[in-house]
Amino acid sequence: MTSTTSRDLTALRTAMAGAVIDPGHADFDEARKVWNADIDRRPTAIARCTSAQDVAAAVRFATAAGLEIAVRGGAHSMSGQSTVDDGLVIDLSGMRSVVVDPEARRVRAEGGAQLADVDAATQAHGLAIPAGIIGHTGLAGLTLGGGMGWLTRSFGLTIDNMISAEVVLADGRVVRASANEHPDLFWALRGGGGNFGVVTEFEFRCHPVGPMIQFGMFFWGVDQGVEALRFARDLAARLPRELTPKIGALNAPPAPFVPEEHQLRPGFVLMIAGFGGPEQHAAVVEEVRRDCPPLFDFVTPMPYTGLQQMFDEANCWGQHYYEKSAYIGEITDDVIDVLVEHLPRKTSPLSLLLFYRLDQAYTEVAEDETAFSGGRTPRYGAFTIAAAPVAEMLPAEREWARGLVDALRPFTLGNTTYINGMSEYEEGRVVASYGAAYERLAQIKGAYDPGNVFHRNMNIKPA
Repeated sequence: MTSTTSRDLTALRTAMAGAVIDPGHADFDEARKVWNADIDRRPTAIARCTSAQDVAAAVRFATAAGLEIAVRGGAHSMSGQSTVDDGLVIDLSGMRSVVVDPEARRVRAEGGAQLADVDAATQAHGLAIPAGIIGHTGLAGLTLGGGMGWLTRSFGLTIDNMISAEVVLADGRVVRASANEHPDLFWALRGGGGNFGVVTEFEFRCHPVGPMIQFGMFFWGVDQGVEALRFARDLAARLPRELTPKIGALNAPPAPFVPEEHQLRPGFVLMIAGFGGPEQHAAVVEEVRRDCPPLFDFVTPMPYTGLQQMFDEANCWGQHYYEKSAYIGEITDDVIDVLVEHLPRKTSPLSLLLFYRLDQAYTEVAEDETAFSGGRTPRYGAFTIAAAPVAEMLPAEREWARGLVDALRPFTLGNTTYINGMSEYEEGRVVASYGAAYERLAQIKGAYDPGNVFHRNMNIKPA
């Protein structure tokens, strides 16, 4: 790395329309913050880009100066890849424009857009794209890794609905990738992470959703765990694609709909979001209440945007996070025994485990159609998240998360995982997760980024 001074940054400031913030700037400490408070890094500068041209100027400057590059969209990278010590942060947070074509059912969103931005714009026309479940998540990072959430069973992953992308490459060129333009790059962007360039605009296919959906949350105590998890597992396996289940191990929230005696109590949860008719959802609610009565439940219609932001506060900025994930074929009785044993061992009420049911539309895309890090057979994505309000609590929670995933290891689908669910770079696991796609990804990386300029990610080495 070369030593870059404030004087050297003049060239970057001249080349960009956006601001360049260095350690001498009054806003530097605020500008360098990221969502995960466990990450505390001091970049040489932060380039607040306003366009693809700004991004290209920043990439060219950083490579010429020998500065390591970090790309920041929503700053939600659990592992802190969206910032860097002594390097250049290419900050897209000011690029949040979202434009919807309701007739064509298409949406274009800039690389700094958050999921809430996209949801607000598309829902104005009764449309949505499949994405994550926290509104302040950045669209770019989520999409490039795959993108899964409430609509995955209905419409697939976020990448399955991607039509094109505007990309700034390692040499500063700006290209558009689609099925007809740079098709190899387009394939790699759909699941290969941030390895191939900086995406400054996405185009997606939209689907009719909402504006109102049906929601149900059912909660059981730890002592009911075996019975509740078996019931939830069996129910989830036969739900139609219009009903999306999530099964979890967590503490009941301190929310008004939770009876006071159960607030913050550890236990197990089944959540079901309904995107079809209310009667379809109501029939399942009746079945849960009848066949496995919970300690409490919360059943209500709500706006789709409300569903998408339901967990925003619990996952707010300024807390300390760590994540470990895996794929599991089925929630077997052995898996249930692990969950029941490990849930009481956590100390933070914020830590949790969530199972995403991945089937229906998820499985209707061919294994080699995208670069997604995971097979397309029916499965669960198991996400163990350690979360603590203060730094001192995180080490114990981190060990809890690691211990839980280690205990689940005999029941996982090999050494594979969803790359968006990794807090630590594990090269062997990255290679295993991509499987047969890894060699092709490495070849494309070699063609578009032979110097591995974009390596602050779950990195794919250029062939």
